[in-house]
Amino acid sequence: MSETAGLPVFDASAVRARAARIRVAILKMLTAAGSGHPGGSLSASEILATLFFAPVLEFQTAELDWPQRDRFILSKGHAAPVLYATLAELGIIPAEELATLRQLGSRLQGHPDARRLPGVEVSTGSLGQGLSISAGLALGLRLNFELGAKVRLPRVFTVLGDGELQEGQVWEAAQFAAKYQLDNLIAIVDRNMLQIDGGTEEVMALGDVAAKFASFGWNALDVDGHDVEALYAALTRQPTPDKPRVIVAHTHKGEGVSFMRDQVGWHGKAPTEEECAQACAEICSCADWKDE
Repeated sequence: MSETAGLPVFDASAVRARAARIRVAILKMLTAAGSGHPGGSLSASEILATLFFAPVLEFQTAELDWPQRDRFILSKGHAAPVLYATLAELGIIPAEELATLRQLGSRLQGHPDARRLPGVEVSTGSLGQGLSISAGLALGLRLNFELGAKVRLPRVFTVLGDGELQEGQVWEAAQFAAKYQLDNLIAIVDRNMLQIDGGTEEVMALGDVAAKFASFGWNALDVDGHDVEALYAALTRQPTPDKPRVIVAHTHKGEGVSFMRDQVGWHGKAPTEEECAQACAEICSCADWKDE
């Protein structure tokens, strides 16, 4: 978390440790639930760890509705476990609540619910809508800023899945953001190359995603989405005036777990107790942080 005094020094090792903790929490909550989406949650772990713990976002856990906060929107709402694990790491929700994922009456449903869960800006899950919401929010914040609010201009960060780029609404939003020169909008595409029905390039080829966004007038770049240093450099680089920014984060579905990595079958299947134990052991053996 960043306070108004400014961002602390970036500690890559600490961010990697947070990503490992997030992965373990994802696996444990999905195992307890018996359902959910491990693949795309695991692939986004470094992205959220960098955004919230590097940190990149400016916000205050003690005042979640702080008007000057940066906004975060998880467009790929089915990957809610990575967001819930991050909220628990931040202390916004109790860690023990993660075990209630997808249970009747729980605040932690299969898609994030902004009406019930603190730290969630927008209810998401209908794929293709997150970028439109984010662009409208970025424009509204900028208009408020220009109309006399003498404060820093809040930024809007949104994480999209690559499969959802097959939705036409994404490209309508991309056109809108470029037209209105929303340089306070930053999109991150989790480019793990897989979706529920198979590889993205077989289902509906996306090609060079960064080049597509650039053709719409965005500042676009490709990074390794599991390299926290590269992510941090991309997310904190000086914005191009009057241009929205997209970071195409090249990742692996199921990253961190050998038998899930790049396997489309783990898009929406929960691990068994035995598989969870094996997966958590793998993650902890490769991380600075050890599970207790």
